[in-house]
Amino acid sequence: MNRIAKYLGAVLLALSLAACATDSMHAAPTMMSGGVMVNSAGMTLYTFDKDTANSGKSACNGPCASLWPAVAASGGMMSGDYSVVTRDDGGKQLAYKGKPVYLFAKDQKPGDMLGDNVKDVWHVIK
Repeated sequence: MNRIAKYLGAVLLALSLAACATDSMHAAPTMMSGGVMVNSAGMTLYTFDKDTANSGKSACNGPCASLWPAVAASGGMMSGDYSVVTRDDGGKQLAYKGKPVYLFAKDQKPGDMLGDNVKDVWHVIK
């Protein structure tokens, strides 16, 4: 019985963490006072130079997507500078000016911009 309780506790913890991550990734982007785009949780948003604007695809899949999580597109209609691309796994990703939008896994708190200029191909959205 003790093993089952531990297992259920671990499952509930994993589900609650996944729900938190999903909520922050579905949030519409906003602009920070410094002109850097962030999500509603204040986490910095990035683009990838290897993505082609308006191609409708992301060039960051597999292991790349573990370090650079896609910002999931919300269910609503996109307009203006915002659109949606379809990922290789079928997921819908937010795009800004035709380029897919990402978070950086090493950013731990709002305002972190550790991913800016990584390998000269990742950039904050300004």
